[in-house]
Amino acid sequence: MQLKWDIVALPLPGHRLCVRIDGAILQTACLNRGAMKIVVSLVFCALLLTMSGLAREKSDVLVMNNGDRLTCEIKGLQAGVLYVSFDYIKGTTEVNWLKVNHIESNQLFLVKTTQGNAYTGTLSSKETGEARPLSIEVVNQQDHTTELRRKDVVQIDETDTNFWRRFNGEINSGLIFSKANSSTQYSVSSDVAYPRERWTAGGGFTSSLTGNTGAPTSTRNEGSLYYRHLMRWNNWFYTGVGSLLQSTEQDIRLQSSLGGGIGRYVRNSNHARIGVYGGLAYQNTKYNQIAADPSQNTVAGLLGASAELFRFNKTNLTISTTIVPAFNQPGRVFTTLNATYWMKFWSNFTWNISFYGNWDNQPPPTFSGSDYGTSTGLGWTFGNR
Repeated sequence: MQLKWDIVALPLPGHRLCVRIDGAILQTACLNRGAMKIVVSLVFCALLLTMSGLAREKSDVLVMNNGDRLTCEIKGLQAGVLYVSFDYIKGTTEVNWLKVNHIESNQLFLVKTTQGNAYTGTLSSKETGEARPLSIEVVNQQDHTTELRRKDVVQIDETDTNFWRRFNGEINSGLIFSKANSSTQYSVSSDVAYPRERWTAGGGFTSSLTGNTGAPTSTRNEGSLYYRHLMRWNNWFYTGVGSLLQSTEQDIRLQSSLGGGIGRYVRNSNHARIGVYGGLAYQNTKYNQIAADPSQNTVAGLLGASAELFRFNKTNLTISTTIVPAFNQPGRVFTTLNATYWMKFWSNFTWNISFYGNWDNQPPPTFSGSDYGTSTGLGWTFGNR
């Protein structure tokens, strides 16, 4: 998204969807109906977004350093890799960006630079006798041309005048069942982004369930949103963030957070994008079993960081963390950490492993101060992912 929308699904008593296997109802595999509706909706929307982008003609031109001239469809540039597709080759092909001498395309692209700037327009570059072009020209819809040095270009994404074709994202899921103790674990997550020249909006959803015979079912649902807008100074931005959390491990019925601040991309290259930010936040936490004061309000500071690392062989590592020190409860600190590593193994399908965690160093008496875990499974990307 950076307005990032992460939607959360909360357990609703009496609204569970049970899975029947070989005539036996597995109570530990009962899934929250609200979560299932969100997952089905996300899959349906992702399919629509994917289908909307299938019609573009392969009329872009690549001229390689060795003189080869290729007609293709340019998908995007990331981590020093130019992704293209051909009429006569199935799937997407990876091309070393340094081996390309000249490009021409009438498709609209969103081009990002090491300075954090972004430009939208068609692409061209002048053919030269050197090993690679000295610059890339981005021509916007008003016919204004911006010339960028090749070494400054870190990312190129397809975009469109059509609203729906600008989205990109991913959906991941995993399921483990053990007969020995009727143990069932499932996880599902999604992420969607809407990038523009000066701002980005995004959102995601994560849900996990763990159940064993003779033990209460444990659920965790988390949603978050963010918005980032570039400032006039290179790589500086202001941001807004929000999140919702439900955790049976910590007896949290609903924790709502809202904050904002100013940040900077400390690294912005072909292989890494790292940003940090700081500001203020407000948090409200509703617990399940506190009769005297079931709701707690917190005014706090906000410190956050995010990192995204890429490699040529279609691997991606994302890490995000927030630290929220409470002003009205001195010494109390809330911390969250999320990390995902995924690797494409065929077309847009991925294998992934994830870690999630949230901590409270001063929880209510007898309550757990942490909830964390890992999951692995398969996923699917759409758009420019």
